[in-house]
Amino acid sequence: MPAKNTPFLTVFLLFVGLLRFDSIPCLEAGTLASIPGVYVFGDSLVDAGNNNYLPFSLRKAAYPPNGIDFPNKIPTGRFCNGKNAADIIAEKFGLPLPLPYLSPFLSSNAREAAAMTGVNFASAGAGIFNSNDQITGQAIPLPQQLKNWISIHEELTKKLGPSEAKTHLSKSLFVIVIGSNDVLDYYRSLELQQKSSPQQYMQSVADSFKEQLKKIHETGAARLLIVGLAQLGCAPEKREKNSTIHECNEQANMFASVYNEALLKTLQQLKEELQGSMTYSYFDLFNSIRDINSNPARYGLTDATSACCGLGKLNSDIPCLPIARYCSDRTKYLFWDFYGHPTEAGSRAIVDLMFADDPQYMFPLTLSQLVSP
Repeated sequence: MPAKNTPFLTVFLLFVGLLRFDSIPCLEAGTLASIPGVYVFGDSLVDAGNNNYLPFSLRKAAYPPNGIDFPNKIPTGRFCNGKNAADIIAEKFGLPLPLPYLSPFLSSNAREAAAMTGVNFASAGAGIFNSNDQITGQAIPLPQQLKNWISIHEELTKKLGPSEAKTHLSKSLFVIVIGSNDVLDYYRSLELQQKSSPQQYMQSVADSFKEQLKKIHETGAARLLIVGLAQLGCAPEKREKNSTIHECNEQANMFASVYNEALLKTLQQLKEELQGSMTYSYFDLFNSIRDINSNPARYGLTDATSACCGLGKLNSDIPCLPIARYCSDRTKYLFWDFYGHPTEAGSRAIVDLMFADDPQYMFPLTLSQLVSP
């Protein structure tokens, strides 16, 4: 837990933080172009509960206190106390929360409606290469997520007709948040590190991602919001617990940074290859999380180091299980659990930076430019 400030200092920090945060020109949802749908691919950062329906998956959040701040306090399978970043993005565009692709609630009628406004294909443990759930293999890697998307694409085409479906998808937003598990696989594996340098491995991940983005684009996806990797070494479980300032793990951060550099170059190459038929915005999660870590008060937070839910130092000895303790004020923590999944408040701070009409974290297009007609 962070040290308590005197009342005067607390008020002063919050006052300064609010002034600085308000100075960021954040777009209101009404100032953005309307979009018909949000389609989500990725890992546990945006999983809305797909892993709940994988019987042998070890990566699930379908138990309390997960979901304690979600409507009706339901643990939905989101690794969060409430809504995750993908939910908040859809919400800001005035769209329903994208339902998990595997949800039984996607019956024939509901599935048709959800296919129009957005579906979530993300899966905890998913990677660009494959699943990192090595014991059971029970995660949905990006190649399989694309196959699941194809089935929704076929339904849209059947319902709307080829021409109208193409128009619908060209105006929709495709959110892709993946790559952390591939990089963490490399971080944990001496064998992988002996086979290839960080630059070689990360380039191979980026190249594979490029090929999968091509397949998404071939289905009519024209506007892609691609989120880079965060400072993986600053998650509570990766921080040095034997120091007073709990330093981040610099090796994990370096690997994430190398991947982000490879990804940026690859995205530019892909845009050139597709001759402008695909537009994208890259959100710099690495530097946004770094800046939140360095000055959490600016974002209305007080703790950007420890997990809200867990046990031990930094609440990082165990995941957010029913036996864990959780903080009373979840609005003040960046991290929900020891893996580094954000709280709803943390996700809102991050999404606010996505919606800020500022190229500091979002480029080559701001979000308003990406979705504009």
